[in-house]
Amino acid sequence: MILLKREHFDMMVAHAKGHAPLEACGLIGGKIEGEVKTVEKVYLLTNTDASEEHFSMDPNEQFAAVKDMRSRGIGLLGNFHSHPATPSRPSEEDKRLALDPRASYMILSLMEEEPVLRSFHIEDGEVTVEDLTITEQ
Repeated sequence: MILLKREHFDMMVAHAKGHAPLEACGLIGGKIEGEVKTVEKVYLLTNTDASEEHFSMDPNEQFAAVKDMRSRGIGLLGNFHSHPATPSRPSEEDKRLALDPRASYMILSLMEEEPVLRSFHIEDGEVTVEDLTITEQ
């Protein structure tokens, strides 16, 4: 299960809407206790591909985010990116590029009026939906 604060969700949505129709992306830092991943910080990064169909994260921003996570005593839980005009599910490219089986891969769809955020575990091309709860605190 993943716990994500409403304020973090709102940040992700604003970032994605602000970059639409291009895909937006970022990293997610937090803590793992047993089967629960708690998001402590969301890092909004630049999609250096500037594309509507795929993304690459700025390497310098990634490095700075991981450095910040270490200073806060949290770890990298995974990443997120937006699908401005398609559903919240991994594309074939998303599956191919999902190289870390420990990571959570969140996809935020802006296709409908209400944004849809889902999280996935992807290993060897196999996709499993992860339980994701948006909390008010």
